[in-house]
Amino acid sequence: MPAIALLAAILVVGIEQTIEVKYGTTGIVGLLLLTIGIKAKSPAVSSAGAVVLALLVSGPAL
Repeated sequence: MPAIALLAAILVVGIEQTIEVKYGTTGIVGLLLLTIGIKAKSPAVSSAGAVVLALLVSGPAL
């Protein structure tokens, strides 16, 4: 069981670093809002985080 938790933690840190490098501070804020909203079961906060990330990803296309 601890091996699965360690692999999950490594995966999460890797994803966070990738988003920070590619999208900067705004990407981290979006990911943070999404994560907090999911853990707190708050649809408004998680939706705000999802919208921020979606705008960052689709920004050049708009």
